[in-house]
Amino acid sequence: MTTETLTVALAQLAPVWLNRDATLEKALAAVDKASAEGAELVCFGESLVPGYPFWLERTGGAEFDSPTQKTLHARYLDQAVSIEAGHLQPLCDRAREKGISVILGTAERAGDRGGHSIYCSLVFIGAEGGIRHVHRKLMPTYEERLCWSPGDGHGLQVQRCGPFTVGALNCWENWMPLPRAALYGQGENLHVAIWPGSDRNTADITRFLAREGRSYVISVSGLMRPEDAPADLPFREAILAGGEAFFANGGSCIAGPDAEWLLEPQVEREGVFVATLDFNRVLEERQNFDPAGHYSRPDVTRLTVNRERQSTVSFKDPDAALD
Repeated sequence: MTTETLTVALAQLAPVWLNRDATLEKALAAVDKASAEGAELVCFGESLVPGYPFWLERTGGAEFDSPTQKTLHARYLDQAVSIEAGHLQPLCDRAREKGISVILGTAERAGDRGGHSIYCSLVFIGAEGGIRHVHRKLMPTYEERLCWSPGDGHGLQVQRCGPFTVGALNCWENWMPLPRAALYGQGENLHVAIWPGSDRNTADITRFLAREGRSYVISVSGLMRPEDAPADLPFREAILAGGEAFFANGGSCIAGPDAEWLLEPQVEREGVFVATLDFNRVLEERQNFDPAGHYSRPDVTRLTVNRERQSTVSFKDPDAALD
């Protein structure tokens, strides 16, 4: 019997809202804490850096040509993550220093799409410090479509982490059967679902995904409280007018391959939660169901996945040798 294990950490953090560098400092501190507790993989919530666009539902985000929306969007663009600009390099360096893999949710200002639109992007950083892949959310949900652009299939990839094959999706993508199937077909046995933060999402789907995939499932969420909105935030009073104690209350949790809780949803508190996963439990649960193996019929149903990174332009430059 295999005795291989992986220690994982769920970093349930509130951002320093719409402040990229300050939020990254919190992420770095969480990586240090996770590493000190023996974690080999640390996961963060959706769009943690620089934060989830909560203002959309609070300030009439669908109003066309609104000065309010333009002002807030400009702030978001200014603080979004540009991978090409090296914004995540400190996190990559810390991952390499600590020998720990990182899954981070970002609002990405994508240079390969012109640099003026935002994608909800999940970034997988390996323990060697390299960015292994970036997955842009396929379909933003509800008001998110007013702020985030639709992604593509390029990031439907899995990565090795210890004995596990790890795949990850953003928020409601986890409800989409075909992206899940794309990860199952690549051998996924540890699934990471990242969320902006609510136990109403994680309490049900985490165990459902574990039961379907016969895999460990980590749901990791963010937090957001009114006090996390900076004092200089434009239209701050209107954004906070609801008076709630939490915009996002967390809900980070882990289910085993039998869909039983290893870590029940954690609500209304920041923290780095650590657990050790036993790979043999995956092998046991795959005995009666393996969604991409013995309990599949590729001769009847099969999925085709386009993993090309989409762009509006393709250049064919002259060969330099002919200049």
